[in-house]
Amino acid sequence: MKKIYLHPIPVRIWHWINAICFIILIITGLQIRWIDKIGLMSFQTAVKIHSWTGFILIANYFIWFIYYFATLKFFKIYLPPFWRPIDFTKRAIRQAIYYGFGIMIGDKNPHHPTPENKFNPLQQVAYFLIMVVLIPLQILTGLVLWDPIKFKFLGDILGGIQIVSLIHVALWIFFSAFIIVHFYLASLGHTFWAHFIAMITGYEEEPEEH
Repeated sequence: MKKIYLHPIPVRIWHWINAICFIILIITGLQIRWIDKIGLMSFQTAVKIHSWTGFILIANYFIWFIYYFATLKFFKIYLPPFWRPIDFTKRAIRQAIYYGFGIMIGDKNPHHPTPENKFNPLQQVAYFLIMVVLIPLQILTGLVLWDPIKFKFLGDILGGIQIVSLIHVALWIFFSAFIIVHFYLASLGHTFWAHFIAMITGYEEEPEEH
């Protein structure tokens, strides 16, 4: 096995804080939305935990933003190369075939991550949309729901409190599903725990070619 230092310390810290915050927000959001059907905690406690965790997530998002833009890594890692559409589309199709079929018959992953080329084409598109569009939208709608009066101007821009609530819940459903899919894909390394351990140590292991 050869080891590749793929996840710097700031990325690992951001990742695990993000993961814990999302799980807490999903659970407390579930309690807030279905207060009469779920009894994990009181409504007031759920709201308080949800709000404080939301602010931690906002601070954590700015850690990600500052790190990736200050080091210019965002443009190398997250930004899909839309200026090479044919090559990018071919690689995306190869990756989709691998996920949908090749992995079941023992094919090798067509993407080999490096510090400068961390994500495969499908990951690039997904994470670009999540980090640039969906998380900011979830943060903004969360702020409006946290204080509809103070952030009324933002609520009006987004279409009113009902639309804001609908977007926030829809994104809650999306992120709940995303965590399940993310966990599954993370288990597809050369061992079940390989990618999880890599996000702790920073080093990804990759079989050497012979």
